[in-house]
Amino acid sequence: MKSILWFKDITLEDVPSVGGKNASLGEMIGALKKEGVTVPDGFAITAAAYFDFLKKGKIKDKIEKTLSEIDVKNVRNLHRRSKQIRDLILKTPFPLNLEKEILESYQKLSEEYGEKSTDVAVRSSATAEDLPGASFAGLHETYLNIRGEKNLLLAVKRCMASLFTPRAISYREEKGFNHMKVALSVGVQKMVRSDLGCSGVMFTLDTESGFPDVVLINGTWGLGEMIVQGKIIPDEFLVAKKLLLKGYPAIIRKELGTKRKKMIYAKRRDKVTTKIVNVPSQDQRKFTLSDNEILKLAEWGVKVERHYSKRAGRHQPMDLEWAKDGKSGGLFLIQARPETVHGARERKSLIEYRLEGKGKILTKGISIGEKIGQGRANIIKDVKEIGKFKKGEILVTKITDPDWEPIMKIASGIVTDSGGRTCHAAIISRELGIPCIVGTKNGTEVISQNQEITIDCSKGEEGFVYKGKIPFKKIEHRLDEIPKTKTRVCLNIGSPDIAFRSSFLPVDGIGLAREEFIFASEIRVHPLALLNFEKLDKKTKKEIEKITAPWKDKKQFFVEKLAQGISRIATAFYPREVIVRFSDFKSNEYAQLIGGDKFEPKEPNPMIGWRGASRYYSEEFKEAFLLECKAIKKAREEYGLKNIVPMVPFCRTVEEGKKVLLLMKKAGLERGKNDLKVYVMCEIPSNVILAKEFLKIFDGFSIGSNDLTQLTLGLDRDNAIIAHVGNERNEAVKRLIREAIKECRKQKKYSGICGDAPSTFPEFTRFLIDCGIESISVNPDVAVRTKLLVAEQERKIKRGKNM
Repeated sequence: MKSILWFKDITLEDVPSVGGKNASLGEMIGALKKEGVTVPDGFAITAAAYFDFLKKGKIKDKIEKTLSEIDVKNVRNLHRRSKQIRDLILKTPFPLNLEKEILESYQKLSEEYGEKSTDVAVRSSATAEDLPGASFAGLHETYLNIRGEKNLLLAVKRCMASLFTPRAISYREEKGFNHMKVALSVGVQKMVRSDLGCSGVMFTLDTESGFPDVVLINGTWGLGEMIVQGKIIPDEFLVAKKLLLKGYPAIIRKELGTKRKKMIYAKRRDKVTTKIVNVPSQDQRKFTLSDNEILKLAEWGVKVERHYSKRAGRHQPMDLEWAKDGKSGGLFLIQARPETVHGARERKSLIEYRLEGKGKILTKGISIGEKIGQGRANIIKDVKEIGKFKKGEILVTKITDPDWEPIMKIASGIVTDSGGRTCHAAIISRELGIPCIVGTKNGTEVISQNQEITIDCSKGEEGFVYKGKIPFKKIEHRLDEIPKTKTRVCLNIGSPDIAFRSSFLPVDGIGLAREEFIFASEIRVHPLALLNFEKLDKKTKKEIEKITAPWKDKKQFFVEKLAQGISRIATAFYPREVIVRFSDFKSNEYAQLIGGDKFEPKEPNPMIGWRGASRYYSEEFKEAFLLECKAIKKAREEYGLKNIVPMVPFCRTVEEGKKVLLLMKKAGLERGKNDLKVYVMCEIPSNVILAKEFLKIFDGFSIGSNDLTQLTLGLDRDNAIIAHVGNERNEAVKRLIREAIKECRKQKKYSGICGDAPSTFPEFTRFLIDCGIESISVNPDVAVRTKLLVAEQERKIKRGKNM
């Protein structure tokens, strides 16, 4: 067996010789270089060389003996024995022939890059690493920016010794690997100077839900270790995979991270090490990657995934690392491994977690996974204290690294002050299948030691830590047991955060996507404040500048953020129809946005005031409405999401409908052009009375049962005193709904409903089926129940016809 193999001569078949990381580097160079994927060159010191080192150094038996004395449940014992093994390896000299081969290969690599002693990354690559179901993420050491023969040999030996860190020993025990049959190959790879540029990670799926049709990219300035360590929240980019393959530049999310620190190289006593420095404020406000670079990386991710899937004979999502060289400006992939959480799982059922009670929110952060967990909080701020942790407790700490792994696997949940979606705590908690909330900023301060807490990751991207144990349900839906229905069952969705996880529900699309959630959580600024930015007071301008930092053009910020929010929902259900309602804030709600109080009137009853169509064409607001139109145009035409259907709410008269359609046309959204349909909300009695006329200018009705009930019965939806008078089941309301559906069927136009009634009242769903409605849209938590109810009612109708 050879001691050295060059990456260009390695494939995935060589995992037993060079480990998962090195095999992947070789596979990418050999198979994907011709497709434009760039990987730095290098060589691997093989598993055979490692075993030969143990044998000739006469340390194999000593290591085995020490391993037999380890009790992985005894943290102190584990750490002491682990150190004994690593010290033994470090003190043992390499065989002379191996040392010679390493140095000759290093010289050859240096010559390839035109340098006397080139800088390299020295990476551990265990032969049981990066396998489906066992990632070994972060368990073994990597040494960066190594230059010179002496430093190289020391780094190689340290990599080999890292096979026996406490965390690695513990992990192998858990996964059932034989310690002495796992070898440590070492990769020596030309260094990418990301310390002068940027770096990050990339996944070819959504890491939380497992949604497969996106590429997720995280980036930070300097070395990517800052992401894994959770010391910063990185920039986050999402690209729609299917649309990218069709040639659309579909970047459906660009979220600026808090990159206040970065890791760079430093010299101490003639040795290269790293240090953490502050990032200049102007760089904190910049994205790490340009749009072209985001798309290039995403294309590479798709190519790597496609190649590995072909090799595996099934879909194989990937977990990759990338780096941008600050000197050359070049982008590189520096690692690739199979994604081990969702990639090895076939989705046969959908498990839904639902909080049943309420409680005091102690803190919140970024949710990892979709579960709910409970337990006693154990606040541990130093890894030296992990021996105090007991099984079933919730670990509350500042941040974790691989040294925390022995207690993470016995925790019922994890809460950290720092970190983002790809930090160590997030990666490991996903693999372990436990709920985790990272980046709370103050978790260790506001949660008390030994306090009973509930951590809830079921509500989307934001996770909540509650005081006490709050009751919750775990509901399993078997996807293969849910029947198909003639009536479409769709979802009402506001937040893009829950779109990917909701995409696995057995539904036919989105019957109502509300823009208001995107306004409130992602844009946060009143559109007229952005349009009139220069006229605002200093305090408001400063607040807006902070939110819109990467965008010089404030109007462009609005268009892009709205387009991206809409597009995440549309991507989740592509190519199924996604109906997007234009903003339907009332004046008092619009006033809550930053700068909104300067542009909104104080109305006595906003519920029936300046909202919907009458707002859009008004002189005061129409420029803001045109921005909404441009956002939908961008999502449909630039990103390629032709499954988006815009919808006009609260349109009181046919004349109002015509004015809005004219404005939409002015913005490039012309009904009938580029397959564009436009629906209107049917939520005012006038919409039903003049249904024939409304349906001449629109392509269908979506019935808003809440407002239709309010306006039919003369109720104020915000007034609890008269709430008992009636609801959607009132006969007057039902007659109007029956008539609206009848007219749609007569004119062969779309009929749907997106109010709360079908979600709340099963008998109302049966009524709608009997009326012949085309689509029923409900909240995600009742989608499966509604689907079963619709199927049952359709069977009854069919039986009745056959009798």
